[in-house]
Amino acid sequence: MKPKDVIETIGLTQHLTAPYLPANYKRDAGHYEVEQVVHVEASWHDQKGTGVVDETHFIAGLPFDQHNIQLGGIVATADPRQKKFKQLIELHREASPKFRGIRKMAAVHSDKGIHAWTDEPHLYRNKDFLKGFEELARQDLSFDAWVYSTQIADVTALAKAFPNTPIVLDHLGTPAGLFGKVGKATGKTEQDRTQIFADWKDQLAELAECKNVSTKMSGLFMPVLGHDFHTQKRLASKQELVERAAPVIQHTLDCFGSGRVMFASNFPMDSVSSSLTNIIDAFSDIVQDYNENALKSIFYENAKRFYRL
Repeated sequence: MKPKDVIETIGLTQHLTAPYLPANYKRDAGHYEVEQVVHVEASWHDQKGTGVVDETHFIAGLPFDQHNIQLGGIVATADPRQKKFKQLIELHREASPKFRGIRKMAAVHSDKGIHAWTDEPHLYRNKDFLKGFEELARQDLSFDAWVYSTQIADVTALAKAFPNTPIVLDHLGTPAGLFGKVGKATGKTEQDRTQIFADWKDQLAELAECKNVSTKMSGLFMPVLGHDFHTQKRLASKQELVERAAPVIQHTLDCFGSGRVMFASNFPMDSVSSSLTNIIDAFSDIVQDYNENALKSIFYENAKRFYRL
């Protein structure tokens, strides 16, 4: 029921087996006012044929308005390797005028104890994937990329192949094991973790040279990064979040500037480690310390522009 690699990656399961709806998000956002949200696909249960389009229908029908939140955009899923990829895009468009682009997760780690989110380690270099991706580029849609940090070069190659397509790297490229051991042996020693950080910094800097790429300041408290707050049965304090996230976010801002970084909640996935208000508090403090004029860009303007809200 709960494969070990899944538990290593997500920590607990109750946040995935319970519904997470607009009311839950509104509660988690606390005193923060949210004008619009962008829903990013969440591993919809039916991936066969046109089944993924049902997720777009489902999201479009949720009662966001009842909670004073506007659904600004939907990032659906579809696999560019599929022969019916063009048809899937058209069906997503028909399902909702809020459809803005797709995400196809490609996170696969060489450590077999870390969960693989697709069926091949270099999906974004697959010839069939690239052929299908041409349709995405033609239709002026955006692409959400998600990989582990060891695969960031695959996103760089994709961005160079399609320089006019807006691409966003989700979760800053998830450096698995950066804060502690995960899987069979990733991040096991201080030396390992120092190397993971150094390699991630180099890869991210290279990716940032592609001007069509943005990144999301999100997902930094999934257990796959090596956090163990969930095993301690507690939530991380704001100060603990700042101490861990600051070097990561500061390097990201050095590379991408304040114009190509956007905040994303990654909730409920990060809820095993801390509260959403703590995460917003911590990340906004880090950004303000770096450049107080960057807050509006990162928490508002950049997402609005990228997703054409």
